[in-house]
Amino acid sequence: MNRLVFGVLALGALTSCRGQTSRDAPVVGIRNMYDQPRYDVQEESAFFPDHRTMRPLVEGVVAHDQDVDPQTSQGRLDDDSGYVLEIPKSVITRAGGMPAFLERGKARYGVYCTPCHDSTGSGEGLVKRRAVASGAAAFVPPTFHQDRIRHMPDGQLFATISNGKSNMPPYAMQIKVDDRWAIVGYVRALQVAQPKLASPAAMVPTAAAGTAGPVPGGSAAVQAQAAGSNIAPPTTPAGAADGGSTQAPPTKPTGAVSATAPAASAHQEKKP
Repeated sequence: MNRLVFGVLALGALTSCRGQTSRDAPVVGIRNMYDQPRYDVQEESAFFPDHRTMRPLVEGVVAHDQDVDPQTSQGRLDDDSGYVLEIPKSVITRAGGMPAFLERGKARYGVYCTPCHDSTGSGEGLVKRRAVASGAAAFVPPTFHQDRIRHMPDGQLFATISNGKSNMPPYAMQIKVDDRWAIVGYVRALQVAQPKLASPAAMVPTAAAGTAGPVPGGSAAVQAQAAGSNIAPPTTPAGAADGGSTQAPPTKPTGAVSATAPAASAHQEKKP
């Protein structure tokens, strides 16, 4: 009797063996649910006519959280003729108002922008200092307090953050759309907090009556809020005077004559 029982158990053990080690229980119902065929990444398929296992998206499909408005998602006008001049009001409304919008931009700026552009936007971050110390001067970031960026449309600044520029990588995958706009708003707040670093804006004729006005760039609402907000200007990094400005004052060309000090006449220069 014992031999019969032992033989049945041994036969059952042999029939349940799959020829390899496994951590599963000896008896597994519907083994095919565990050993389903699959495709690897970029593997060829015989099922589809184009033999691609990684299928393209259905035409016209959009992600659940994708913003299809070009003004907010790309910073471009509806007709794609240029960049939007100011931050879309819908983005500020979604953030809960301008104070919350700027606070969010300050937080995101501290995470993604400070390492290169420092806390004041002068471009004196740790990455820049290390690049200069190692001889890689090509990696030096620009200062936000130069006229080119001060008068840049907000949409262009947003597109630069999204798509990258030169040595700056794109941040469209790391930073959400609204947070990118919040960073743009905080950059404008930094520029308003340190107006002494910029030269006067160039004046251009307007289309209305030919009068002169400042070159567009920077949301008026952001500038007004930043000027009267409780966001304290960031501290100036060590070794960077006036908020990190490295621009030298304009020097007088060699041989130039001051308007208030006329040159001496010929008879004064010659001795009698």
